[in-house]
Amino acid sequence: MELKVCNSKVLNDLKKVQEIMVSAAKEAKATIVEISFHKFSPFGISGVVVIAESHISIHTWPEYGYAAIDIFTCGDVLQPETAASHLIEKFQSKDPSIVELKRGVLIRGDMKLPHKPVKEVLEYARTKELQMVP
Repeated sequence: MELKVCNSKVLNDLKKVQEIMVSAAKEAKATIVEISFHKFSPFGISGVVVIAESHISIHTWPEYGYAAIDIFTCGDVLQPETAASHLIEKFQSKDPSIVELKRGVLIRGDMKLPHKPVKEVLEYARTKELQMVP
């Protein structure tokens, strides 16, 4: 997401940004694992809400009224659209842009691969580890 024409005061308030991001994750039915946010000087905040389903991250540019946000998810329970709507509202964006990108959709031939690691992938990973040279 790119949120333009946002409330600059909100975008530069570390506590408020963190609260908004955490509440977006909760509203989307995400399972929160860890939270980390940092305020830069003189302005700007970066942060991530690590969720069991992946992560929701942000970087703000209050001086431009702009925030870049990623809602990276997997599974069928999480509701990223709910999180997106919440973020647009709370950051008071008057010009939001949302791009959905399907990632991690692996297909071999005409068969979609399962989310669970398959035996040959695990064997390949172990082989590569053994071939590493310091």
